Parts: sequence; structure tokens; C-alpha cells
Amino acid sequence: MVKRKDKLTSDIGWSTPDKITVHGLDLPTEILGEMNLGDLAFLLVKHRKPTPEESRMFNAVVITLVEHGITPSAIVARMTYLGAPESLQAAVAAGLNGLGTVFVGSMEGASKMLYDALPQEKLGTGIDLEQLAKDTVAAFRARREIVPGLGHPVHKPIDPRTPRLFELAAENGFSGEYIRLMQLIQTEAEAASGKVLAINATGALGAICCEMGFPWFITRGFGVMARAIGLVGHILEERENPIAFELWQRTDEEILRNSGPEGESR
Repeated sequence: MVKRKDKLTSDIGWSTPDKITVHGLDLPTEILGEMNLGDLAFLLVKHRKPTPEESRMFNAVVITLVEHGITPSAIVARMTYLGAPESLQAAVAAGLNGLGTVFVGSMEGASKMLYDALPQEKLGTGIDLEQLAKDTVAAFRARREIVPGLGHPVHKPIDPRTPRLFELAAENGFSGEYIRLMQLIQTEAEAASGKVLAINATGALGAICCEMGFPWFITRGFGVMARAIGLVGHILEERENPIAFELWQRTDEEILRNSGPEGESR
């Protein structure tokens, strides 16, 4: 049973009749016009302003995840908006519900994998990263699980986002043992499977989040906040250039064309 608190508290922010404070900063005078959206998100997670290097890196992390075309989450958002145009937030929420172990949320799995293999307290101790990579891949293969952060259905043999993300990490002081371990895991996984397995964007982002010291369980939240922006853009386009109705109709026509009246394949 959870112990009952004597007092309810929160350090994120509070409002009075004449003041709004977010982590000790005055919203009108110290945040508005002074911080961008990524920096504010960093403040909420780290409880402090980012350094210039952290700002560049964290903004790159979230911007990477804003948009990726007509993905399942975008389709779901558009379809939901088709059925309930009075509820834009429901359409965005529907799209966000699909961010999991396959799409976007896989950065959480990559971060956890890296932290499990190399806890933060073991950084800089000279641990054998190649052996850690071998052990990690062997454990996933023994469980018949997909190694998170590797492979992509579209981007082959390289996810074009990954080299740039690693370049930015190096430029801003966030290229360390976690990125190296992710690269070694890729090499080991490719050797063990005989397949080309690119480090995808979420694998790169998972490693960068570890380099920046973010808890693995919050990294999916970065994908959620970023993709929400992208889904709002999709809904705006759906109003101006609707495709959801035709996606539904063409899918229905295709199924009817390829199936008998009783559902038997022709």
C-alpha cells in the first residue's frame, strides 16, 4: 500500500493571482521570449535550464521525431479526425497511442538496453564494451527478441538521420561510451543474424539520451511530445487536403475486390 503523504507538494510550477512560476523561473519575464520549446521541455525534465550544448542536442532529439510521413500514427489521427472532427485532441491522442515498441517508443527500449548493459556508475571504468555488446545481443537472441534501435522498414542500409545525430552528439560533447556501445551492438547483431541492421533514429536517440543522463523510462515521452506537433500538422492538412475518406474507401474496395461475398479469398 502506498503511504499517504502528510502534505501534497509539487516543484514544477504554481500560479498566484499575479504570478506564474515554472521551476523557479517567472514565466512572463524569464521564459517567454527567452526560451524555445525544446529548452522548456528540458527544464521540465532536468529541473534546470540547458547549457548551449544541451539545448542544441535536446532540440535535435525532439525535432527528429516530429514528422516521418504517412505513418500508422498519422493515419490513425487522420481517420479519427474523419469520424470526430469536433475533437482535434482526440485525433492527436489516437495517433499518440500507437507510439510503442515498434514506432518512436523504441528509443525507450534502446535506452534501457544500454543502461542495463552499462549502468551509469560503470562509465569510465574501462569496461570491455565489445564483450558487453556480444553479451547483450546473445541475451536478446536467446529470448528471441528484436534488439531495439536496429533496422528500419524504409531506410536501408543507413537511416539518414543517424549519422547526423551522432555528428551533433560529437560536436556538443555527447559522444561517449553509450553511443560506442550502440554501434558495437549493431556490429554484433549484424554478424549474428547475417542481416544489414542499420542503427535507426530511435536507436541513435536512445543512445544520446543515455549520454545526456535521461532516465530510460522518460525517453518515450520525448517522442510523444514531438510527434504531437507532427500530428497537429497532419490534421491541419487533412482539413485542407483530405485523404482519410479515400484511404477508407480504397481499402474497402480493395478488400471487396479480393474477397468473396462470404469472406473467402477469390
